[in-house]
Amino acid sequence: MSFPNDDGAFRAYIRAWLEEHYAAFVAQWPADPDPRDLAFRRAWENKLCAHGLSGLGWPQAYGGHALSLAKQAIFHEEHALCGAPLGVNLIGHGILAPTLLHFGTEAQKREFLPGVLSNSTIWCQGYSEPSAGSDLASLRTRAHRDGDSYVLNGHKIWTSFADLADWCFVLARTDKAQPRHRGLSFLLVDMSLPGVRVQPIRQLTGEAEFCEVFFEDVRVEARYRVGDENQGWKIAMAAASYERGTYFLPRLVRFRQELDDIRGWLAHESVATRRRWARLAIDSHVLGLKTRRALRQAMSGGPPGPEGSSTKVHWSEAHQALLDFAVELLGDSVCLDAPGEDARKAALYTHAYLWSRAETILAGTSEIQRNIIAEKILGLPKGA
Repeated sequence: MSFPNDDGAFRAYIRAWLEEHYAAFVAQWPADPDPRDLAFRRAWENKLCAHGLSGLGWPQAYGGHALSLAKQAIFHEEHALCGAPLGVNLIGHGILAPTLLHFGTEAQKREFLPGVLSNSTIWCQGYSEPSAGSDLASLRTRAHRDGDSYVLNGHKIWTSFADLADWCFVLARTDKAQPRHRGLSFLLVDMSLPGVRVQPIRQLTGEAEFCEVFFEDVRVEARYRVGDENQGWKIAMAAASYERGTYFLPRLVRFRQELDDIRGWLAHESVATRRRWARLAIDSHVLGLKTRRALRQAMSGGPPGPEGSSTKVHWSEAHQALLDFAVELLGDSVCLDAPGEDARKAALYTHAYLWSRAETILAGTSEIQRNIIAEKILGLPKGA
C-alpha cells in the first residue's frame, strides 16, 4: 500500500479508507458487532494488517512504511474517529516491535517481526508481580543461566491477554548481587513451553483479559535474550516510551465522543450539572494540548520526559469522573438488559464505567505518577 506524501492528503486518504472498510466490516460481521468483543477486535486488527496498515513507522527493510510520527498520529486519530476498536495485539505492535527494531539482533528481528506485521503472533508483557507492580525494580522473578538456556521461575500478574498470547517478553532478575535496577534481563518467552501456566483473573466486567502467569523451571534459550545480560532495565524503560504521544490519541478521541453523548442528555438538567460537563470539557481540551505537546517533542527527537506522568494521571482520573457522570445521568437504564439502541448504549457505558476502575492502576498508579511529578517536575525531595 502506498500513501500520499502530504499530511493533509494522507489524513483524507486514511479517513476515506476507514469509513469504507470499517462500515463494510461491521455490516459483514456474522453476530452483533460489539467493540468489546475480543474476536471482533482481533478480526478487525487482522484486516488492517492484511491491507498493509501495520508497521507504519518501521523501516521498509522489515516490511514497514517508514512513515513519520505525524502520519502515525494521524492514523491513530482517524482510526478512533471512525469508531473502530483498539486491537488485541497492541503490545506486539506498540511495544515489542519497536523494542526489537532498536535492541534486537538481526536474527530476532527476522524471526519475530513478520508475525507482528501480519498479526499472526500475539504478544503479552511480563512485568508486574504480586509484590512488584508500580515498583518494578523490586521484582522477584529469577532466571539463572544454564548452558545455552536460562531457567526461569516466577509469578507475573495483571498480564493482559496472556491467555491469548503466543509469546511474552519477561523482565527477570539474572544477578541477585547487583542493585535493584541492575541485574535484570529482558527475555522472550514462548507461552507454549513446558512450565508456563496462565490463570485468567475474572474482572468486574465479567471478562478475564488480565491474567496471572506462572513460570516453573521454564527453559528459555539464551538467543531469546534481548540486549546484554543484566541490562534489561534500560530496555524496559525504552520500551515504555515508544508509544509516547500516539498512545493517548485514541483515548482522547473517545473522551470527546463520550462528552458529546453526555451533552445530548443535558437538555433538562440543572445549571450545576451543565457546569460539571463544562469542567470535563476543559479537561478534554487540556489533555489534548498536553498530548500534542508530547507529540511535537517526540517529532523533534527529544526524549520522553516526566510530563507524561501528568498526562497519565490527568486522563485516568478525568475519564473515571466522566464515566461516573455518565452512569448517574443514565440512571436505572445502566442496570437493564433490554433491546434497543438506548439500552445498548447504556450497556456500553456500564462496561466502560466498570473497566475504568483499572485506569488509575494500569501503566503506573496515580500515586506513583504523583511521586514522579513531585520529584522530577516540582523538584521536591523524596518523602516530602
